[in-house]
Amino acid sequence: MIHTITKNKPTRLYILLGCFFVANAIVAEVVGVKIFSLEKTIGITPFNLNLFGNSFSFNLTAGVLLWPVVFIMTDIINEYYGMKGVRFLSYLAAALIGYTFIMFQGAIFLTPADFWVSNFTQNNVPNADHAYRVVLGQGSWIIIGSLGAFLLGQILDVAVFHRIKKATGEKAIWLRATGSTLISQLVDSFLVLFIAFYVGPRVSANQGAPWSLVLVLSICVGNYIYKFIVAVIMTPVIYWVHNAIEKYLGHETAAEMKRQAMSD
Repeated sequence: MIHTITKNKPTRLYILLGCFFVANAIVAEVVGVKIFSLEKTIGITPFNLNLFGNSFSFNLTAGVLLWPVVFIMTDIINEYYGMKGVRFLSYLAAALIGYTFIMFQGAIFLTPADFWVSNFTQNNVPNADHAYRVVLGQGSWIIIGSLGAFLLGQILDVAVFHRIKKATGEKAIWLRATGSTLISQLVDSFLVLFIAFYVGPRVSANQGAPWSLVLVLSICVGNYIYKFIVAVIMTPVIYWVHNAIEKYLGHETAAEMKRQAMSD
């Protein structure tokens, strides 16, 4: 039975794309707790521009490294497996992200071994268990914001992709892939930070100090500008992946899959 499933090229491709999609979504959620300076990372002075009356530099969530890849993967899957194929993977990814954070909470609850804490103390980490809790124990509102933004972004990406493809046909792959990504990323970038760091802390006292609206907007803008640039830069990659899939499936099979994908 397993041999029969994996022998079928479209099925094998869906499993491969799906695993990569889900893995990137989960990793992006986990690493997204870190805010990093893009300018300092690449060795330049922070811009410190005036935006919304606030000093603006590219301080981004680490998740931006992977989210553009996730949304491009969405478009590739959408192209060959349609809206139903993307929705299934989106719901699966959301469920597994939720499961991941539940497991984190269980691991955080465990009492650390003394030697484990002391080993990290020697590496200039005074309280390893506290650091573990802070990094992995994201607040409930951060998780709600992340999952809500992810699902809404996926729904928008799929809808815009199909609208553009119906208007352009098989032409302009770059337009439907990049265009749908830019629109969905706009919503995703703003919604997650607004819920997690502006709304959440004002509703629940244990979520940390709330960010000002100006700070939220400035970081949202920075995240989106970065995602916009990356989405444009990765346009040639989209064509390369399309060509690789066409060769793997064969042009007749690929054409039939794309036809069925649009009829969903």
